Amino acid sequence: MFALFRNWINRYLSDPQLVILGFLLLLGFSLVFWLGEILVPVFIAVIIAYLLDGVTSWLQRHHMPRLVAVVLVFVGFIVCLILLLVWLLPLLSRQVAQFFQDLPSMIQSGRELLLLLPERYPEAISAAQIDRILDHLSTGFTHLGKQAVSLSLASVRGLLMFFVYLILVPLMVFFFLKDKALILGWIKGFLPEHRTLAAGVWEEVNAQIINYVRGKLYEILIIWLISYVTFTLIDLPFALLVSLFTGLSVLVPYIGVTVMTLPVMLVAYFQWGIGREFFYAVGAYGVIQLFDGNLLAPLLLSEVVNLHPVAIIVAVLMFGGLWGVWGFFLAIPLATLVHAVVKAWFSSQARSAPED
Repeated sequence: MFALFRNWINRYLSDPQLVILGFLLLLGFSLVFWLGEILVPVFIAVIIAYLLDGVTSWLQRHHMPRLVAVVLVFVGFIVCLILLLVWLLPLLSRQVAQFFQDLPSMIQSGRELLLLLPERYPEAISAAQIDRILDHLSTGFTHLGKQAVSLSLASVRGLLMFFVYLILVPLMVFFFLKDKALILGWIKGFLPEHRTLAAGVWEEVNAQIINYVRGKLYEILIIWLISYVTFTLIDLPFALLVSLFTGLSVLVPYIGVTVMTLPVMLVAYFQWGIGREFFYAVGAYGVIQLFDGNLLAPLLLSEVVNLHPVAIIVAVLMFGGLWGVWGFFLAIPLATLVHAVVKAWFSSQARSAPED
C-alpha cells in the first residue's frame, strides 16, 4: 500500500513546478475561504482595480505617464460612483419600496387565482392541495417578513459598514493602481524563484479572465439598457428594478435567464393578468434573451472561456454554494483557472513521459 502511494507521488508530484503551483492554489483558496468575509473590501478593490488597470494600460500605450493615467482613470471611477449614489441608488430604492407596498395586493391576487383553480380544473387539482400550497406560501412569507425585520434591526450596522466601504474601497483602488508594480514586486519576493509553470498558467488565465470580465461588463450594461427601454415602453411596473436583475442574470449562464423568467411573468401578470400586454412583456423578455444568447454574447465573448456548458453549470453550482453571491460572480473565472491548471498538469505529465 505504501509502495503504491509512493509510486503515485513519484509519478504525479515529482515535478517541483507542479508542487509550487499546487501550493500557491491551495494558499489562495484557503485565504479566500477562511478570510473571505473579513477581506471583502480588499477583494472588491482588487477586482475594480483589475478592471480599471486595462484602461490605464491603454492610456500608457498612447504615451501617457503612468501617474497621469491613474489619476484620470480614478477620477472617472469616482464620477461614475457619485452618479450611482446620487441618481441610480435613490431611484432603485424608491422602486424597491413601491414593490413592498404593492406586495400584499399581489399576494392577495395570487391567492384568489389559486382558489379559482379547483373550480376550473377539478380533475387536475383539489381544494385540499390548494390549502397546502397556501399554507406553504404563508409560512414562506412569514419567514421572509422575519428576515426583513432582522435586516431592518441590523440596518444601522449595515449602513455604517456601507460608509466604511465607501471610503476604504476607492482609497485602496487608487493605491492598487498607482503602486501596482511595487505591490506585485513585494508579493513576488515571497514566491519561489522557479515558478515557470505557475507563471505560464497565470498568463493564460489573466488573458482569458480580463477579456471575459470586460465582455461581461459590457453585456450587463447593454442588456440592462435594452431591457429598461423595452420595459418602460410597454409600461411594465418596476422597469428599472426588473431590467437591472435582467442584466445581472447574464452573470450566471443558463441558470440566470431561467430564474429571471418567473419574476418577469409575475410582474406582468399582476399588472395586466393573462392578456395581450402580458404576452407582449414575456415575448419582449424572450427576444432580449435570444438577442443576448445568439448575437451579443458570442460577439463580446468570442474565443473567450472555451468551456463546455456542463462545466460552466457545475462551476456555478459549486462556487456559488461555497461563496454565495461572490461565488456566482467569479464562477467562470475560477473555472477558467481550474481548466488552465488541469491543462498545465497534463502537459507536464506529457513532457515527463518520454523521459520516464
